[in-house]
Amino acid sequence: MTLLSTDRELAQDSYYAATAPRTQQFLPLQDSISADVAIVGGGLAGLSAAIELADRGYSVVLLEAGEVGSGASGRNGGQAIHGLACDQTTIEAQLGLAEAQRIWAMSLEAVAMIKQRSLRFGIDCEWQDGFLSLATSASKAVALRAWQTRMATLYRYPMDWIDAPQLPQWIASERFKGGVFDAASGHLHPLKYCLGLARAAAELKVRIFENSAVTRIQPGAQVTLSTATGQVRARQVLLAGNVHLQDKLQAIAPALAAQMKGRIMPVGTYIACTEPMDSARLAELIPSKAAVCDTNFVLDYFRPTADQRLLYGGRVSYSTASPRDLKASMRQRLLRSFPQLQDLGMQYAWGGFVDISMNRAPDFGRLAAESTCSAAKSNIYYLQGFSGHGLALTGLAGRVVAEAMAGDSGRFDTFARIKHRPFPGGALMRMPALVLGTAYYRLRDMF
Repeated sequence: MTLLSTDRELAQDSYYAATAPRTQQFLPLQDSISADVAIVGGGLAGLSAAIELADRGYSVVLLEAGEVGSGASGRNGGQAIHGLACDQTTIEAQLGLAEAQRIWAMSLEAVAMIKQRSLRFGIDCEWQDGFLSLATSASKAVALRAWQTRMATLYRYPMDWIDAPQLPQWIASERFKGGVFDAASGHLHPLKYCLGLARAAAELKVRIFENSAVTRIQPGAQVTLSTATGQVRARQVLLAGNVHLQDKLQAIAPALAAQMKGRIMPVGTYIACTEPMDSARLAELIPSKAAVCDTNFVLDYFRPTADQRLLYGGRVSYSTASPRDLKASMRQRLLRSFPQLQDLGMQYAWGGFVDISMNRAPDFGRLAAESTCSAAKSNIYYLQGFSGHGLALTGLAGRVVAEAMAGDSGRFDTFARIKHRPFPGGALMRMPALVLGTAYYRLRDMF
């Protein structure tokens, strides 16, 4: 996945890129080759699928338009946590409680997969256990406590409740009024993890080609993917471009793009990272070293890094313009939570786009090669719509799509049954409509 042109400059000031040097490059595709499976997109979802398929004995080719991990997979907040971006009630309403419980269990598997793969492949991704979900008002604390109780009752997933008087033991901020602690979730350095998966995939004989943007897709029993300098023929194809997928398909395969029209929208998200601080000072801020996220609709999230910094994310943008003076604006967000860091500067600030779906649930499926062909019988799969909650879930997505390609589509089809609607307003009005809707939720976040 490459970045949208408007956020390429911001991504260059990434803490992750500065602390995860690329020691392995992959050449562009320069020939006509064949494989059992071709994957488009070198982020976490594509690499995960490649590893799973290689483990099953499939020959796999992966095409990346830029460098592996150059999209959201390598520049996100680093929080690997339970669940989906939407609440479980969204899934319950569509699929029923039993299937919602099944999806929840798969989301926990997704978190566990990160630890398992890091151990198996020797990936030092700076994993740290622990996740704090915090409420910024008394009313939000009541709602969070109700959610915690419901998850323990219906999903058998107990988490520790933290009353307001106990919060100073967990976080040095007066902004929060209650919280939940989940010991099983955690955080990591996403680019180190993504580059580690690329190395692992290559060791499993996956053929990875960087700077190999797909310029044409020809469906059929053997799908042909063309690049500027080569071709791949494969029996099955996975499109894992996420935020870039629909726009790219519109140019190279309009009939395929029409089947997903308007179902995701790019949203800008931004992160900054402080200068290093004394380890004792950082430990006072978040004694558990956990990842932290508030429960607001337009939320803030933050975590300590292994080299004694505080990484702080927040704010969103629905335009394609890069925000001005990002370090200053992100510093103001940080100081709302930690005014005691007034003396500490921001060393890095970066941003990029993630793909969100209308209901914030992930969108997995198959694309019909022709109007007369059933998508259920198609050999072209896609993964998108992780909605800012994909660090762990992309790994699970790669596993379930590999299962489907190998003949067991049960878990993939559970996700594929989730219904998705296009954003209202069409190409011209959907962005203003979303901005208005977000403004409403910003007002609600104040109470």
